[in-house]
Amino acid sequence: MSEELEIDRKIYDLYDEYCHSGMDRRTFLQRASVLVVGGLAMAQSLLPRYAEAATISFTDERIKANYVDYDSPGGTSGEMRGYLVAPTTEGPHPSVLVIHENRGLNPYIEDVARRMATEGFLALAPDGLSPVGGYPGNDDDGKILQKSLNQSELKQDMLNSAAYLKSHESSNGKLGATGFCWGGGTTNFLAVEMGADLSAGVPFYGAAPAAEDVAKIAAPLVIQAAEDDKRINAMWPDFEAALKAGDKTFEHHVYEGTRHGFHNNSTPRYNEAAADLAWERTLGLFKATLM
Repeated sequence: MSEELEIDRKIYDLYDEYCHSGMDRRTFLQRASVLVVGGLAMAQSLLPRYAEAATISFTDERIKANYVDYDSPGGTSGEMRGYLVAPTTEGPHPSVLVIHENRGLNPYIEDVARRMATEGFLALAPDGLSPVGGYPGNDDDGKILQKSLNQSELKQDMLNSAAYLKSHESSNGKLGATGFCWGGGTTNFLAVEMGADLSAGVPFYGAAPAAEDVAKIAAPLVIQAAEDDKRINAMWPDFEAALKAGDKTFEHHVYEGTRHGFHNNSTPRYNEAAADLAWERTLGLFKATLM
């Protein structure tokens, strides 16, 4: 990763547009090259480098990881696949659903699931693209493929994934959920839809649920937000008002000097100090509510 390269704010903003729109990589790089001097190099440095970013090996002796298939009635195809990572210690274990961004189950999310398992949790990272062939090996195609899906069916796949994990033979029956970007919004969705069946939720820079649905939330939430994230932060006042009106248990943390995606250590948007603190708070909630 090109940590020494100073990246212009305009390139960061363009990258955010690229991540959350139908813009392809070629267009992103072309636009960056004419936006500012040195823009192409800046843009290239923002593209994820997953192999360099992995923190827990899939052969780590503390965990056992494998892919599992399970039914998903009402979802995209009726079937789902996910990356299940269990601690090698004796179970049953508290369980955590790890929900990907808007591009399918990429290596960063798999690494987060492995990190969770090293902390004693049974982690499942579902691949919302599995009914249509799975994560295609790159984020560009994954983003387009995920956007093409019926979104209500895709969310049903996540609900079914949560139910599968909660009832897994290695689970203690207590379920938490965390997710990033699209997965953060889906964590909020699960909190609404599952009510007391979800024991805790930690959305990272995710879209807020409709204010009128917040009353259905029973799980305590730790809401992780970037300081510079206009799209997501604009939703917070209404979300906060609804949480307070419903006397919900929540914490809201805004990390100074961060951008959307600050936890993702495969790109220069990563902020190590903020990511570490957010992870500490995530584990704190899950250990207090699931174990």
